[in-house]
Amino acid sequence: MISKQDLKLIALLRQNARATISDLARALHLSRSTVQNRIARLEASGIIKGYSLELGGEYTANQVEAHVAIKVRQKLTVRTNDALARIPNVAQLYAVSGEYDLLAIVQAQSLEALSAVLDEIGNLEGVERTNSAVVLETRFRR
Repeated sequence: MISKQDLKLIALLRQNARATISDLARALHLSRSTVQNRIARLEASGIIKGYSLELGGEYTANQVEAHVAIKVRQKLTVRTNDALARIPNVAQLYAVSGEYDLLAIVQAQSLEALSAVLDEIGNLEGVERTNSAVVLETRFRR
């Protein structure tokens, strides 16, 4: 069971996964050892699976992103998933319900690079069709 303090700890780690144990303890009004034990327990139970890198600055300021709905020939789903996993610009891939089978989040450093990746995806064996929406502005991300 997750306590209210655990939820607060998770929220703080979502804001800054590199926060020190001391900073987290001060924010939660708990001892360092209590916070360290809570984090260890959350990791051991699989609630905290890992920590990630959030890019910023000039690198992300010029980055473009598209959400790509992908219709896949069912017999080639595994092969298509594997091929998409090998494309470094595919940041996330979801299986979804509805007309399309997959939703890929694609990131590139320019519109030209994005166009090339979209062509690469469309030409994969097993991909029947795609529908792309370029992200114009990110209002917030958690």
